[in-house]
Amino acid sequence: QVQLVESGGGLVQAGGSLRLSCAASGSIASINVMGWYRQAPGRQRELVAAITSAGSTNYADSVKGRFTISRDNAKNTVYLQMNSLKPEDTAVYYCNANGYYYTIGKFLPANFDSWGQGTQVTVSS
Repeated sequence: QVQLVESGGGLVQAGGSLRLSCAASGSIASINVMGWYRQAPGRQRELVAAITSAGSTNYADSVKGRFTISRDNAKNTVYLQMNSLKPEDTAVYYCNANGYYYTIGKFLPANFDSWGQGTQVTVSS
């Protein structure tokens, strides 16, 4: 399968910045969409931002103009630059990726949809 490992979370004051990273590893054939989701206590997980392999992006309205998603296809890594952070951005942030990976004994790659373990982002007021 494909594993995702996130890094870069932490505690920051309101107005500050953080940069999250998520690296995918495994027998990857291709990655279509990579994205960041977040889940605050008592709330459903929500999409923050996503990016296709061609570089098309999509953002939640609440983060437009403050967050920027990017990816390095050669490194199978996605980033989330978060600026002007607000206390309401506090949540566990999860990385997601979908695409295809190679399996032993199979000619055609299989599809995957993987999640990272999550990284805590806390914004103090």
